[in-house]
Amino acid sequence: MLKKILNRYFPLLPVLAVLAAVLHAPSCANTTEAPSGGERDTIPPVIRRISPMPGATEVPVSGARIVFTFDEYVVIKDAKSIFLSPPAAKIPKAKIKGKSVVITFPADLDSNTTYALDLSDAIADNNEGNLFPGFTYVFSTGKQIDSMMVTGLVQNATTLNPVKGATVMLYKDPSDSAVFLKRPVAAVKTDDWGFFCLRNIQDTLFRMYAIKDGNGNNIYDPDEDLIAFLDTLFRPTVKVNDTLPELMKYDMKDTALCLARKVEYELALFREKPSRQMIMNKVRTGDRSAYITFNAPNVQIDSMWFRGFPGDALVMQSNIEGDSIEVWLNSRKPAPDTLHLFVNYYKTDSLGKLFPTVEHVKLYQEGAGGRKLRSKSAKKNIQHKDTICAFTLTAEPERVEQYGFEMEFKVPPIYEDFAGMTFRYLNPKQKETIGTFKWERDSLNIRKYTIRPDVKYLPGYEYFLKVPHRRFRDINGFLNDSTEVKVTLPTNEDLSSLTLKCTGVHNKYIIDLFNEKRDKILRTYIIEQDTDLLFPYLKEGKYAIRITEDVNQNGIVDTGSLLEHRQPEQVKFLKINDKPLIDILPRAEVEQDLDLAELFRPKTAAE
Repeated sequence: MLKKILNRYFPLLPVLAVLAAVLHAPSCANTTEAPSGGERDTIPPVIRRISPMPGATEVPVSGARIVFTFDEYVVIKDAKSIFLSPPAAKIPKAKIKGKSVVITFPADLDSNTTYALDLSDAIADNNEGNLFPGFTYVFSTGKQIDSMMVTGLVQNATTLNPVKGATVMLYKDPSDSAVFLKRPVAAVKTDDWGFFCLRNIQDTLFRMYAIKDGNGNNIYDPDEDLIAFLDTLFRPTVKVNDTLPELMKYDMKDTALCLARKVEYELALFREKPSRQMIMNKVRTGDRSAYITFNAPNVQIDSMWFRGFPGDALVMQSNIEGDSIEVWLNSRKPAPDTLHLFVNYYKTDSLGKLFPTVEHVKLYQEGAGGRKLRSKSAKKNIQHKDTICAFTLTAEPERVEQYGFEMEFKVPPIYEDFAGMTFRYLNPKQKETIGTFKWERDSLNIRKYTIRPDVKYLPGYEYFLKVPHRRFRDINGFLNDSTEVKVTLPTNEDLSSLTLKCTGVHNKYIIDLFNEKRDKILRTYIIEQDTDLLFPYLKEGKYAIRITEDVNQNGIVDTGSLLEHRQPEQVKFLKINDKPLIDILPRAEVEQDLDLAELFRPKTAAE
């Protein structure tokens, strides 16, 4: 009977025990010799004995005690990694006793429940710190062990990078409130690859969530946690079998084995936008400017005004998410040390309802206690840069063909004379030509303009854009200084280009070129029809192409909402030979087909 239980619930135990004995035999053969300074021990600890045995039933709900005895002395490296499913009101406690780890449960367990105790990343040997590869111990407080399992993958919704340490949770309660109020009926942590396997669960309908649990309470807190959810209820279809690859513990560096595990469900982890609306923060950014942030997006503002100034003296700009605004005072009248801003907007009350309110926001000059009166000495320190219409004018060689010349003012301009600007270029023989250009104001930033010359950029040419003095006036009444910017196309012959031939475009898509780590966007296109996208002047290296289906067509990658049952906007990465990175060699002209219709085609059950 004992052998049968071992083979079913812990098939590797006899093999590992024998292997450990063989490997450790030489060190015990002659204890009278001095240490030889041999090779460093790289073998992780091995379990010799477990009490009660894996698969135990009718384990008492109160005072349960599980002992794992190892072949050597061990330490508890990370007690928080000892994870019990379903989670109890208090986390398990672990202590060392000789070569054993003793697990106890401060809170009573539930009756007639199958539990899985995971030791991954929790224990290491005492001498060299070799990490125990992990083991999941299954027991029941009832008369039987639940036998079903489910696997999946948790990824970041915007980068599709795997998320380690996310908590995947199952609920039998189908209501939306369960994840906010109750602990799950089963849970597990994702590994380095974002992979999870919930084992020994009931054969019933579940709702599935994943959270990045900030405070470790196994309950979703929207203010702290990230969330992912499965759109529908599911019922597990696979039975537990300890020979399945999905149930085995692997070295996380073994890419082939880790990626070979079957993934039944994929979850996209995102941070929800808060729903309670209120003013969260305010800061006076200058003599005539301020920045106001709100708790939730899409704030509804009826009106705003400064005390002591006419209503049309206020200039405002909201960000695209609608959760922050910049305000400026367009008046020659001296600004007081305290600006009084009144915001008539819809605020959330104690019942969670939006109601109109007028909030008085005091904006102080910076200084101790938030207040600082302007002194005569401060006025003497005013420099030339403080009395001009300040702006930046930039043109990057690698991006100028796509983005043109970018001009951004420190504060909004109220007078513009683009016609007075001059664009010229020199050919390789230094012959000068005066060119024309177009300009447009950024739709999301009233301080920013894009200037696009009517010319095809050519290698070896020098391009100049000059802004003469006194062509722009800002809300402070200041005029600009003269500025000229020069740009040439890159001349490095080792640079390469990538052309994406986009077809099947039946929606609005955001195409981003990322670096290898996917932590920086290098170029962006927004397309609504079939087209070829050119990414020139790329250095040798690896790049990623992210494609977002912009369902609401607002030009950004939108997050999801749990209560609205809305997933974050769908993101895909272009894969070539199943690899999400494009390898760009020197002096290459790479062309790549991208069929958007096929990429975003819903998968069939067979796939």
